[in-house]
Amino acid sequence: MSARTNLLDFTPAEALERLKAWCADKGEAAYRAGQVIQHLWMQPVADFEGITTLPKALRAKLAEDFYIGRLALTTRQKSEDGTQKFLFKLFDGEQIETVAIPDGDRMTLCISSQAGCALKCAFCATGAMGYVRNLTAGEIAGQVRELRLLADGPITATNIVFMGMGEPLMNWKAVDKVLTILNDPKGFGIGARHITISTVGVLPGIVALGKRPEQFRLAISIHAPTDDLRARLMPVNTKYPLDDVIEAAKVFDRRVTFEYVMLGGVNDGPEHALQLAKLATDCGAFVNLIPLHPGGSQGFKPTPRERIISFSREIRKAGVEVAIRKSRGMDISAACGQLKTERTKDRAKAAATA
Repeated sequence: MSARTNLLDFTPAEALERLKAWCADKGEAAYRAGQVIQHLWMQPVADFEGITTLPKALRAKLAEDFYIGRLALTTRQKSEDGTQKFLFKLFDGEQIETVAIPDGDRMTLCISSQAGCALKCAFCATGAMGYVRNLTAGEIAGQVRELRLLADGPITATNIVFMGMGEPLMNWKAVDKVLTILNDPKGFGIGARHITISTVGVLPGIVALGKRPEQFRLAISIHAPTDDLRARLMPVNTKYPLDDVIEAAKVFDRRVTFEYVMLGGVNDGPEHALQLAKLATDCGAFVNLIPLHPGGSQGFKPTPRERIISFSREIRKAGVEVAIRKSRGMDISAACGQLKTERTKDRAKAAATA
C-alpha cells in the first residue's frame, strides 16, 4: 500500500492535477480524471470499483497506483436524543472519534484532528490519553466521508466543528488542506461559515487561519478567566498566556466564540462571570457556556443547571451575548475521548480474564 498514493490526502485541485498527469502518462483521456474526482468527496464510493462510469480495465489500472483511504468503523452508539458517536480504527490501529449531532435541518459533525492530545487539559478525557500522532488530511476529511458511506443510509454534514480529539491548530498543515476539501464545491461543498475551528489558543495557527480568505469560524477554549486558574486547568496557558490569546482574538478579522466548560466550584462563581464578560467585551467575543459531561470529567463536578443560568445572566447583564450549549448524547459516552477510553478499558478487562 505504501507504493500507492491515497487520493484523499490531497485537495480536489491537487488530486485532479495528479490524476490528469497519470492519465497522460497512461494514454488515457484527461476527462477520466474528472470522473474520478467526482467520486472522492461529492459522490463518494468505497473504492475504484464503485466508479461504474469508468471502464473496468481502467478501474483496475487506477488501483495499481492509487487508493481511496478508508477508516474502519469499530463502534457506533446512538443516543435517545439522536446524537450518534462513532469510533474509527486507523491503518496503524489507532482509534479516533466522530460525533454526529442532529438539530432540525442541521447535521453537525464533530471531527478529530489528532490521535490523542498533548495538551492535558485537566477536565478532558482525550488529554488523559496523551498524544499519539497527527492525523493525515485523508483521515480527518475521511470522517466526514465515512458517514456518507454508511450502509444503512448516509449522514450528510451541514456543519463541521473541529472539536473532537486533538488540537487542530497543532496539526495545521493537514487541517489547512482539510478546510479546502470541506469547502471546495468539488469536495464536500460546505460553506465556510458552517465550519468552525476550536483551539485552546495556539497563536501561530490563529494567525494562519486569519490569513485564509474564506470566512471560517474560530472558537477559543477559554475555560478560565484568569491566568492563574487557566494555567492550573490548561498547562498550555504557560506557552500561550491568556492576555496573548485575547490579543489574537482582537486582531482576528471575524467574530470569535469563547468556549467555556462549567466546572462546579472551580470556574463558575459570580466573580468568574464578570471576569469572563470583560475578556469577551475586550475582543467582541460571543460566549458559549458548556455543561460538563460527567462521563469525561476526570474527577470534576458539573455545575448545577441553575448556577449555569445565573452565570449566563451575569454575562448578559455586562452586555455580552451568551448561550448555553445543549447537553447532547448524555447516555452514550459522548464526552470527547470517553468512548475510546471505555473501549480500551474493555479490552484490558477481557485480556485480564482470558
